[in-house]
Amino acid sequence: MERVTILGSTGSIGVQTLDIIRRHPERFRVSSLVAHSRWQQLAEQAREFQAESVVIGNKEYYPQLKEALSDTNIKVLAGDQEINHVAESYRSDTLVNALVGYAGLHPTALAIESGKRIALANKETLVVGGDIIMAAAKRKGVEILPIDSEHSAIMQCLEGEQRRSVRNLIITCSGGALRNLSIEELDTVTPEMALKHPQWSMGSKITIDSATLVNKGFEVIEARWLFDIEPERIKVVIHPQSIVHSMVEFTDGSVKAQLGNADMHTPISYALLYPERASEALEQFSILDYPTLSFSDVDRKKYPALDIAYDCLRRGGTAACTMNGSNEVAVAAFLGHKCRYNDIVGAIRYALENASFEAHPTLNDYDAANKESRELARRYLKL
Repeated sequence: MERVTILGSTGSIGVQTLDIIRRHPERFRVSSLVAHSRWQQLAEQAREFQAESVVIGNKEYYPQLKEALSDTNIKVLAGDQEINHVAESYRSDTLVNALVGYAGLHPTALAIESGKRIALANKETLVVGGDIIMAAAKRKGVEILPIDSEHSAIMQCLEGEQRRSVRNLIITCSGGALRNLSIEELDTVTPEMALKHPQWSMGSKITIDSATLVNKGFEVIEARWLFDIEPERIKVVIHPQSIVHSMVEFTDGSVKAQLGNADMHTPISYALLYPERASEALEQFSILDYPTLSFSDVDRKKYPALDIAYDCLRRGGTAACTMNGSNEVAVAAFLGHKCRYNDIVGAIRYALENASFEAHPTLNDYDAANKESRELARRYLKL
């Protein structure tokens, strides 16, 4: 039986991961569950899945969680150090990293060093430290299986293919909640408008990143590291229906695409069960429901964050870390009605223009760059 630790178990990906585990009780056992602040939901999950331990990231909620589980043998822990501890613990075989943002980097690195299989939803791990993470995974012989629907699609399209036959990777994106607005209309966008994603049900931070296309830029960076391919061979196209999750173009002119419902259960189950597939779908997909599929180029003026991400990828070093940290601050400010929508990209640009740069960073260098980028974003936004 495979023992699984889930970081971010109360978030969208974490809840859907537990759905998969619930369907395969003979295959998986929950070792540890980690959440940031939703202690009541965490306690309920721990009871249902009989977790060995739970960690609440925000120590403020430790007493409530401890009391809620006082009649069980479940070990209750709190804080970032304990999150790192369960990530590297030898009491689990697979780590599902569904944490949001920079917080996911160190747990992934520690899990790799302990030889765990990684099911990765935390894209910032590779956006920030892809060079270090992939080198460590290769050295330790660790599998990193993507949970992002786009990267899962690419992985599936590459199965059985020779890498030298790959010409381009084509990542699709819906265009986000604001895709039908003009550039001028973006000045008056509210958080409520940006959170209405037309297809996917996701957390608030990634939904805003989808609106700005920061998320898609990060997926380009992630794809570069996951599939060891040059940035110029990774293309992005708008696909409003969100049915084609990504494609691979080959040297002979053929293109393979992975299609399916806009449902994260599919890529999650693919990562957890790989190299097998789930025996049945939660919801069957019918191509007849989608007689028209459309694709178009990305408007680079409307979505400047995409080119910024490509530039960070070409620069290397701490550039993408700076982009990520400043974006996290700006998105939180926007969601809190403390800045305008267009200030998100403004904060990213300001941070990249003013941050120090390390060409060959260590994990400590990434920590420093992350801290500096957040300070610069707060300065720009006057927070």
